[in-house]
Amino acid sequence: MIDLKALQTNDDYRAGAIRKGADAGAIDTLLAADESRRAILLEVESLRAEANAASKEIGRAEPDEREAKLSAAKELKDQLSVRETQLSELQEQVDELALAVPNPAHHSVPDGGEEDFELIATVGGQPDPPPLDHADYGERMHWVDSELGAKVSGSRFAYLKNEAVLLELALVQFATNKLVKRGFSPVVPPVLVREEMMVDAGFFPTDRNQVYELADDDLFLVGTSEVPLAGMHRGDRFEADELPRRYMGYSSCFRREAGTYGKDTRGIFRVHQFNKVEMFIWSRPEDSWAEHENLLTIEREILDELGLPYRVINVASGDLGTPAAKKYDCEVWLPSEGTYRELTSCSNYVDFSARRLGTRVKTENGTEFAHTLNGTACAVGRTLVFLMEHCQQLDGSFVVPEVLRPYCGLDVIAPPA
Repeated sequence: MIDLKALQTNDDYRAGAIRKGADAGAIDTLLAADESRRAILLEVESLRAEANAASKEIGRAEPDEREAKLSAAKELKDQLSVRETQLSELQEQVDELALAVPNPAHHSVPDGGEEDFELIATVGGQPDPPPLDHADYGERMHWVDSELGAKVSGSRFAYLKNEAVLLELALVQFATNKLVKRGFSPVVPPVLVREEMMVDAGFFPTDRNQVYELADDDLFLVGTSEVPLAGMHRGDRFEADELPRRYMGYSSCFRREAGTYGKDTRGIFRVHQFNKVEMFIWSRPEDSWAEHENLLTIEREILDELGLPYRVINVASGDLGTPAAKKYDCEVWLPSEGTYRELTSCSNYVDFSARRLGTRVKTENGTEFAHTLNGTACAVGRTLVFLMEHCQQLDGSFVVPEVLRPYCGLDVIAPPA
C-alpha cells in the first residue's frame, strides 16, 4: 500500500511513483479523495463525541426535559449515521485508488523501460551454441516430454523424467542447504491462498490476469511462495531484535503466462507449472538495503558454483513490478539464442507490502512498518534449461556440475543409445 502522507508531502516519493507509470492525475484524484475522507472523519469523531455526551445527559435529565433530550440525541444519531455512510464510501474509494498506485522507484533505479537497465556486472563468457538447443536436448536425453504434457494438460505443460528429475531434486537440495547455512528457515507453504492474501502481498489487482483462480473455493494458485511466506506474519508486531526473519520457501508455482502467446513455446523455459526455491525476508527499515545486497550475493554465489555465465542488471523503473522499489535481475547467457535471459531476481519492497499486511516493528523512532524483501534462489526448471546447454558435450553427454554431484550421485550422464 502506498504511503498517502508521503505521496502528498514528499515530491521525490511522488516522482518515484510516476517514474513507474503512475498517472499524475490519478494521484491527484486519490489525494483529493483522501482529503475529503479525513474531513468527514473529523466530523464523524465530533458527532460521536456529541452523541455520547447526549446519551449521558438523558440519564441525568429531569422527567420534563427527557423528551427534548431524546429528540436531540436522535437527531445527532441520524446525522452520525449519514456521515458514517459517507465515510465508508470515501474509504472504499480511497482504498481502490490507492491500490492502483505502484510502490515508488528508489532513487538508484534508472529511468526507462526494459532495455534501459543499468549493467552491474558480467561474469563468464558467451560460449557458442551446443549441438542441440535445450528443447531438442531434453527430448534427446528422454528428460522432457512436452508432447505428452500437452495431451494430458495442454500447452506449456511437460513431463520431467529420468535423470532430469534427479538433477532437479539435487538443485533443490543444493539451494536449500546453502540457505539454511545462511540463517534461512525452510518452509513448504500452501500454494492456494485467499484473495486478500494476493492483495496484501502486492500482486492484486495489477497481476490478476496471470493467476489461476478456483472460483468455487475463492482460492488462487500462487505464482511464487513469496505470497504465503508474506502471510506468515500478517498483522504481527515485532520487537527490534526479532528482525531480520529470513525464510526459504520451496513450492510448486503456477502462472497463466497471459500475453506470451507464441513466445518460448519449446521446451520448459516458459511453462504454467514449475518449482522454485524462494527467499523472503522481514527486515527493520534501516537494514533492508543491506539485506537486498545480501540476497543478490546469494543468487550470484549459486550461479558461480553452477558454472553459469551471467550478468547482473539494475532493472529500470518502467520495468519494475508494482510492489518493488528496486530489483536486480541475474540473466544467464543462453547460447542457442545468443542472448541473456532472466533466471533469478531479488527485490526490495520496503514498506509497501507491510502496509497492506499491517506488520510493524518497534524502532528507535517508534513503531514503524517492517520492510519485506524477496529473491529467487533457484527457479528449478529454468535452471535446468541453462544447464542443458552449458553442460552438454559434443558427444551428447551431460557433465553434472560438481556442486550437484553429492545430491544426485551422477557425474557424467551418457545419452540414450
